[in-house]
Amino acid sequence: MSTHARSPAAGWSWLRQAVNLGRSNPRAVFGAVALLALVALVPSVIQLALQSGLGLGTTASLGVMAASTLVMVVVYPLLIGGLLRVIDAAEHGRETHATALFDTFHAGNGAGRLIGFGVVMFVAYLALFVTVVALFGQDFFAWYMELLTASTQNDPAAQAKVMQDIPEGFGTMMALGTLAGLFFSGIYAIGFGQVALAGRDVGSALADGIAGTLKNVLPILLLAMVAFAGFLVFALVMALVISLLATVGGLVHPALGMLLAAPVYLGGLLVMYVVMFGVMYFMWRDVCGEAVPLPPGQVEL
Repeated sequence: MSTHARSPAAGWSWLRQAVNLGRSNPRAVFGAVALLALVALVPSVIQLALQSGLGLGTTASLGVMAASTLVMVVVYPLLIGGLLRVIDAAEHGRETHATALFDTFHAGNGAGRLIGFGVVMFVAYLALFVTVVALFGQDFFAWYMELLTASTQNDPAAQAKVMQDIPEGFGTMMALGTLAGLFFSGIYAIGFGQVALAGRDVGSALADGIAGTLKNVLPILLLAMVAFAGFLVFALVMALVISLLATVGGLVHPALGMLLAAPVYLGGLLVMYVVMFGVMYFMWRDVCGEAVPLPPGQVEL
């Protein structure tokens, strides 16, 4: 299956369509994204509960973190595949629902291919990360262990001190990591779409992801810049609204302030998730197939 090179403006188009995502079936799309976010949050909640309740040390905390990561390496690809199928069904007017997110967990729905692609991408991410750190951030792991130790001891002063002692080469490492992350995000979006929606095997999906990303470097860069600027504006507005609600509610009682601010905060996170996966879907659809115009009644930004 061939991939297409799109104009730089396609990056803006993917983001614009992602903002419009869910208008045809908001209950299914937003519901599925909310379920995905909840499931993805479970390992972090368990990890935090174990660290707080059992007072785990640095080594034990790393063990829990590693175990949680391995579980999500298997589970998360299934969730992504299920969500992409819900989005695709909603965009094409087919009947779907939020819990269709979990259809990929059933036999005969390509679970092996989704997990396989997810594992390949995870190993590639890990190998790249280790390579970049080995070349440009030799002291990073020691610094991170100090930060983790300070975090598990709940010592703000120690954490602040560690944050001031950022290792040499950290800036270069982060810059290279960001560029690599952009490249991998293209492979991730296109490849997962190929596995979940086009029925491609892992190797073919990976090849399509690499080829499609190389052909669309400029639109992906434009997307990253516009998305970053939009995120800053969105985050600023959200922070102001949340702060205002918390302050007004806090005049009556601190609990009321939290009660007023929490729905806005959670709603903002949900919107960000919807847009993120929407971009992923529309990038795949545009690069691996013919661009589909917005359905009647949708608003272009």
